[in-house]
Amino acid sequence: MVAQWADWLGDRITAAPTIPRLTVEREFRLLLDVVSEMVGPLRREVNTIWFRACEHYGRVASTRGLAAGEVVEELQFLRELLTRNLAPVLAAMRARQGMAIMLRLNRVIDKGIAVAVVGYTDALVATLFAQNGVPTSGAEYDRAEVERQLDGLEQELNSLIKQPQR
Repeated sequence: MVAQWADWLGDRITAAPTIPRLTVEREFRLLLDVVSEMVGPLRREVNTIWFRACEHYGRVASTRGLAAGEVVEELQFLRELLTRNLAPVLAAMRARQGMAIMLRLNRVIDKGIAVAVVGYTDALVATLFAQNGVPTSGAEYDRAEVERQLDGLEQELNSLIKQPQR
């Protein structure tokens, strides 16, 4: 699904030469992994990871040079992708169960969009007004820091998923 999501976005993924396509696809993969857990039994535990991943996504989107509306649009593509891929599975379920999953999934995506836009806005404000309201040139993209943050989010998710259920 990550490849399909990236294909839908086309050239937008590589619009900023500072962010490699592999990093964006890794971020997509993380979001897909987290959202899949958000409709399962670990949804409460994974909630904070979802919000942190979405905020990180918004911050990276700012570095990619996207507009706030494009951040929303990219996550709307995620909603459409999930809906299309889950439709056959949900159609096979009892109507009430399938509807509950779709409603939960849509709520999760909506909250994720809001948090991503907040992360995007925070990154822009930090870039523009880092030193007493004067824009700085030192607020560039740090590839190692983005990779470290992604590593941390992925490790946190993996450790939570692999915990024995109580």
